[in-house]
Amino acid sequence: MRWEELEEKAYRAGNAAAVSQTENPHSYEHMQTSYKEWYGEKFNETLPWRSVLAISNAYRRGYNKFAKQTVQGIPLPLYGKASAVVSACNEGSTIAAVIAELLRLPIQEIIVVLNGCKDGSFRSIESNERVTVVSYPERLGHDVARAIGASLASGDTVLFADGDIVLAAEDLAPFLVEVENGIDVVLNDISPYLPPFSKQDAVTHSKMFLNYMLGRPDLKANSLTAVPHALSRRALASLGATALIVPPKALALAIAQGLKIRAPRPVDVVRNNRLRSGNVGDGNEVSRLILGDHIEAFEAVMRLQGRRLNMTRLPRSELARKRNGR
Repeated sequence: MRWEELEEKAYRAGNAAAVSQTENPHSYEHMQTSYKEWYGEKFNETLPWRSVLAISNAYRRGYNKFAKQTVQGIPLPLYGKASAVVSACNEGSTIAAVIAELLRLPIQEIIVVLNGCKDGSFRSIESNERVTVVSYPERLGHDVARAIGASLASGDTVLFADGDIVLAAEDLAPFLVEVENGIDVVLNDISPYLPPFSKQDAVTHSKMFLNYMLGRPDLKANSLTAVPHALSRRALASLGATALIVPPKALALAIAQGLKIRAPRPVDVVRNNRLRSGNVGDGNEVSRLILGDHIEAFEAVMRLQGRRLNMTRLPRSELARKRNGR
């Protein structure tokens, strides 16, 4: 069956689901439930996230064609529980919009970790049964906040976002689908937004070098330091939530433990990253922190795999002979 025909079937199925809803108001919950039932009957195989989203959007268009009120959410074939963790520090101007996009997805719990907020971040968050707010008076840093949120999350999939970067639900959905499809660690592919190698900073080179040394050059400079990313329950159980305090270390351990890792979708958080006094300029505070985290990551993996990691153990003189064909 051609994809055009399949999308048309999804559109018609959405039509039928909306028409059948006569006693209760049309809602995202009803659209999601009816979509999962239809999808489960229609597909037995795992589909790529692009295909899943094309089908989902067609179903939503069909549903809204006959819905009495437009439903903004995106239906997804998620059969496990999904959680989201949002770390925030003084994000009163953006946190509400970040949560609004997450609420457009079939995420059962959204854990917002406010750390050291001195503005109106708490007051900006509207009451919602899917949202839990955890507030710490002191500033913990986003890595610690994510680890706290992960320790509280109960989902089979846990999606991580930051309170200062508003990302559309359409950009977040692939990360949920990828974990549902069996991937343990889903990274944001920031490669298209980086400058040429000669103009990259030390942090980017450290990320690339760590992935290369661990046998995953395909991951390039992608890391758990960048949002959005998502983890499976298997990954969290294997790594432990506290490992997320040092993101490069968590990723290095995930690679070493053979977890399934992909970076399937580019989301621009490089140009959208909020500039602060601590993350601007050469050798800034954030850069020094991330570089230190990478050193800790190397140390942790060396304890598991030996000091040379995946590099050869041949003496330099023998390497030279092999290189020169002797």
